Amino acid sequence: MYRTSLALLLATCAPGVFAASSADLSVTGIITPSSCTPTLSNGGVVDHGKMTAKDLRPANPTQLDPAEMRLEVHCEGATFFTLTTVDNRAGTSAINPAHHGLGTTADDEKLGSVAFSLFDPVADEAAVNVISSRNGGANWSLSPYLGHQALTSFAAVGGPNTPIAIQDLSARLRTFTIIVPADDLTLLDEVPINGQATLQLKYL
Repeated sequence: MYRTSLALLLATCAPGVFAASSADLSVTGIITPSSCTPTLSNGGVVDHGKMTAKDLRPANPTQLDPAEMRLEVHCEGATFFTLTTVDNRAGTSAINPAHHGLGTTADDEKLGSVAFSLFDPVADEAAVNVISSRNGGANWSLSPYLGHQALTSFAAVGGPNTPIAIQDLSARLRTFTIIVPADDLTLLDEVPINGQATLQLKYL
C-alpha cells in the first residue's frame, strides 16, 4: 500500500507542462516461507567396495545389496516442499530411464543404474506417507519413489494424498543398484561405479 500511495502522490505533484526524461528502477528478490536444509547420513555416500567380473552374472543383470542412509530435513517453520533429484550421470542409466546412471566403461558401455526410495517417513513426530507427482504437482499418488522424473512430498496418514507443511522430517533412504550383465561389458581394467545425483528441495 505504501508504494501505491507514493506513486499516486508523485503523479499528482508532477508538473504536466515540462518535458521530462525517465529511467526504470527495479527492486527484486524472493521471500521464501521458511529456510529448509536437507541432510544425508554418511555424507550421502554409498560404497559397494570392490567386486570382480566373476561376481557379476554373465547373461543377466546383477542386483547389489541395497544400501541405506538417513534423510533429514529441518525447516525454520512448517513449510510445504517437494524433493527431487538431478542425475549427474544423465544418459548412462542402462536399466530404467527413471533411475540414475552409474557412468560408463572406457568403451562407453553403460554400467547399470541406481534407484532411490523413501521409507518410514516421520514428520513432526507423526508418521506420514510418501507421495509423488509426475505432472508437476497437479496430481499425487502414494509412491516411495525419489528421482528426477517426479516430485516427492509427504501426506498425512489417513488424509488426502496432498502435500502437508512440515518443519522436521526424517526418513530411511534406500538405494538399489543394478549392474548390467558382465557379457555386455569390456572388463580389461578396473571400472569405477560412478553414480552421482543431487538432492533438491523446492518450496511449494
